[in-house]
Amino acid sequence: MRLLFLGDVVGRAGRLAVLETLPKLRERYAADFVIVNGENAAGGFGISEAILNELLDAGADVVTTGNHVWDQREALVFIERYDRLLRPLNFPAGTPGKGAGLFKAANGADVLVVNAMGRVFMGDLDDPFRAVDEALTACPLKTGADAIFIDFHAEATSEKEALGHFVDGRATAVVGTHTHVPTADDQILTGGTAYLSDAGMCGDFDSVLGMDKDEPISRFLSKIPSRRFAPSKGDATVCGVAIDVDDRTGLARAIGPIRLGGRLSQAEPAFWRQDVREEDDA
Repeated sequence: MRLLFLGDVVGRAGRLAVLETLPKLRERYAADFVIVNGENAAGGFGISEAILNELLDAGADVVTTGNHVWDQREALVFIERYDRLLRPLNFPAGTPGKGAGLFKAANGADVLVVNAMGRVFMGDLDDPFRAVDEALTACPLKTGADAIFIDFHAEATSEKEALGHFVDGRATAVVGTHTHVPTADDQILTGGTAYLSDAGMCGDFDSVLGMDKDEPISRFLSKIPSRRFAPSKGDATVCGVAIDVDDRTGLARAIGPIRLGGRLSQAEPAFWRQDVREEDDA
């Protein structure tokens, strides 16, 4: 089985790039299941119901979010109608929506998707480690799900790495979101879990984290906000990751980053980092 994940979709530029590219990527990678983080898809802040449906229609099986999930206030209402839209698992009890779900892949496999949010330099939420542990205990790999994907929306790489090692061998993949900058540490951990600190954003990289450069630079210089942040409108790069899953164990066989179009384009879609344990056995 192959999983495909696209990082934070930022504004119109990122959204249009994903809508155009995702059907082709799904075919090129022969992806059985696709997850997209859509928390910045509506003008750079939150997600609307119309945009959610656009992403689902383009080929996303599940849309994850993060700290901006409620920036479009309508999401507080429509999230209850969409099982395929997740908000962070460790939000307080009683928060609308859900943070994890079991979904059917194109090949018939059951995929558990967990959306959690970090606490370091972030909001004061419930413990993501315990919340994720409870989700994996309730639906274990191979007995409850054929694959388990965790979108960890967090600021600190230390917290992301710690969670990756915490669930190593119990999840197929842990991929970080939120910082909008793709990292180069794609790897398969010792227990067989694929890991990447941040998939990067789907947006215009001629920007400051997807936003038009002038206002962020002005705030750093003057400490005075002059207007709202606005998404940059240039050519967007589609950033994400593809993961090959061992159907026997549910763990990762290979992981490869995706960076297409815009400023970070790769010549060929992915460099596949194989599970080193297979090389040792050869």
